[in-house]
Amino acid sequence: MSTTTTHESAVADQAAAASAPAPAPERRRGERRPGRALVSHVLLTIASFIALFPIAWLVFLSLGPDKDDYLHPGRIWSTMTLDNYSFVLQETSFFDWMKSSLIVTLGTTVIGVTIAATTGYAVSRMRFPGYKKFMWVLLVTQMFPIAVLIVPMYQLLSDLQLIDTYLGLILVYCSTAVPYCAWLLKGYFDTIPFEIDEAGRVDGLSPFGTFFRLILPLARPGLAVAAFYSFITAFGEVAFASTFMLSDDQYTFAVGLQSFISEHDAQRNLMAATAVLIAIPVSVFFYLVQKNLVTGLTAGGTKG
Repeated sequence: MSTTTTHESAVADQAAAASAPAPAPERRRGERRPGRALVSHVLLTIASFIALFPIAWLVFLSLGPDKDDYLHPGRIWSTMTLDNYSFVLQETSFFDWMKSSLIVTLGTTVIGVTIAATTGYAVSRMRFPGYKKFMWVLLVTQMFPIAVLIVPMYQLLSDLQLIDTYLGLILVYCSTAVPYCAWLLKGYFDTIPFEIDEAGRVDGLSPFGTFFRLILPLARPGLAVAAFYSFITAFGEVAFASTFMLSDDQYTFAVGLQSFISEHDAQRNLMAATAVLIAIPVSVFFYLVQKNLVTGLTAGGTKG
């Protein structure tokens, strides 16, 4: 009797187990639900469209033959032409603007990043009197608007006979790029272990040798971000360039673009074509530094 009861209980348990719903499969770590993945893709598609539409619209307007085509964009499809690009390259001082822009931007990038790197490293590693106040002073200089700085800078450059010179404009741009880049690189140098400096000194390197041979190669992502910021700051700036550069052949791209705007008219088709051509050097520079750009932007945010 006991054996029969036990057998019946086992059969009942097996039947209950068979009728119970199967457990839901475990989701692996990092695996997303289909609904969330779909929402993410839709949002990313919308964000990409918002980011790329102004660029595509600018290229589209640059193909219109008339300055008022932006008012009737539909008729551009039947009248597309590259004449705007031919006019800008052949009939304007485009290549003089390019030369001036490259001299100023590359000079600002090289000089600004060099000064910012040495400044950031010194504050990160050395504890000299007033080093904290020094960094706050650099930060305060970023608070003054350009309209306040133009007059004293013009006076200084005039006294130094640097008005209408590339060097004068480079120094002006460095005065705005170096403080930010110094803060950026100081935060990045803080993430590099101090033991590397000590290892360099044990091997007989001087402080400069340690900095150039050991620290700078490790700080390449941070240097890429600082270089990109300096390049963009100098490349797209208008107020300083239009004030301190007086000769037509020394205008930068940003100032030369204003030559298509008169008191009563604006040649928007030529402006659009010039803007597309201007974007090429920036795109090339971004392509060269983009491998280290994301790493550099995120690595300096934490310490240790």
